[in-house]
Amino acid sequence: MKGLSMHLFNEKKPVWQGIIGLLSIVFIILVSIYTFYFLKHDPTLTNLDERLQEVSFQHPLGTDHLGRDVLTRLLLGGIQTIGYSSLALIVALLIGIPFGLISGYKRGLVDRIFMRIADGFLAFPDTIVAIVLSGLLGPGIGNLVLAIVLVKWVSYARLVRSTVLSESQKDYVLVAKINGLSSIKIMQKHLFPHIVGNVLVLASLDLGKIILLISSLSYIGLGAQPPTPEWGAMLNDSRPYFESKPELMIYPGLAIVIVVLLTNMLGDYLRDHFDVKKEIRK
Repeated sequence: MKGLSMHLFNEKKPVWQGIIGLLSIVFIILVSIYTFYFLKHDPTLTNLDERLQEVSFQHPLGTDHLGRDVLTRLLLGGIQTIGYSSLALIVALLIGIPFGLISGYKRGLVDRIFMRIADGFLAFPDTIVAIVLSGLLGPGIGNLVLAIVLVKWVSYARLVRSTVLSESQKDYVLVAKINGLSSIKIMQKHLFPHIVGNVLVLASLDLGKIILLISSLSYIGLGAQPPTPEWGAMLNDSRPYFESKPELMIYPGLAIVIVVLLTNMLGDYLRDHFDVKKEIRK
């Protein structure tokens, strides 16, 4: 029984899973961008004469409590949610990777200072720290992205640092040092290629978490502010109408679930492809 469970746990994900995850995410982004440039309805213009309309040819998903087209706001909400989540992830990578490389390679005082900073951020769950930072910075999607970056860069820095600590003791790095190669060249040519796989896997798994984080904090008013179409904010706007028109909450909630599942599918495939240990999944 134990052997069977280990076999199921270690079973590699099929290639189609990663392809479907990637293509689906790209398709959602392209449709959202198309909607942005070829709007049929103004996503912020209110029309109380058309409020809470049912599904029709003109409004394929109906209208919300202010008469705005739900489908348009849902697709543009994808740009906000996925776009800002990707932005937060990229900035966290740009900060975390150099910090991890320098800390793991140089060690000494630099490494000790970094570890104390990292321990401070890791003392509390990501969500709690993000909520506190967002509250201190004030509501707004820009401040929320900044709060998430301040939370997430530590994970990548620690991952890169641990990989560099292991690789820097190997013979090829020692030979490069003996041959007079500079520290920058060693990190760029010899160490960086070894961290790409691990970082890519963690980033693909983290994207879904960041999407959930942005949506949940926007839901409680710390992220995107009305009338900006964003999935979490749309959930909050539709909450008073859940009994009379529950689909207003179902649509953005379902969109969040689908995109997070797709990012997890892609992350699981990449993890198996790069043969990364499952310990990076927290």
